Amino acid sequence: MIFSDAILFAFGLIDVGAVLFLLIYFIITLSDLECDYLNAQQCCSKLNFWVVPKIAAQGVFNLFLLMHGRWLLCFINLPMTAWLIYELVTVPMGNTGVYDPTEIHNRGQLKKHMRDCMVYLGFYLVIFFIYLYCMIISILQGNPIKGHDEYATEF
Repeated sequence: MIFSDAILFAFGLIDVGAVLFLLIYFIITLSDLECDYLNAQQCCSKLNFWVVPKIAAQGVFNLFLLMHGRWLLCFINLPMTAWLIYELVTVPMGNTGVYDPTEIHNRGQLKKHMRDCMVYLGFYLVIFFIYLYCMIISILQGNPIKGHDEYATEF
């Protein structure tokens, strides 16, 4: 193990918190496009910039869970990691990225991207509270109130 469990889950909370803020940014940017406050080129360039960091944050923490032997949490996160990678790999030739300005208004792509962001937001909210619970449990297992004083006698 690289870190203690409390540090692992604290890093997970920070990681998932950053992804949650990023997803809120995605939703706000897509809704600005829907209301014509942004043009498609500006919106897609802003969103495509953050696609790879979102995948990297998910993948790195999934790797940390795997290295620490947290198999259940790793398997819970694995479908989301696979889906994000699949979404990036299946970008058609000629598109600028996952969010393409020429196709975002065609065939309901804007609604699809908005729906996907809402699903991601729900998943990461659930994962955030799972990591918070795991961090609290891992801190309490060390009994922080009693401390680690070996020479103290109990009455």
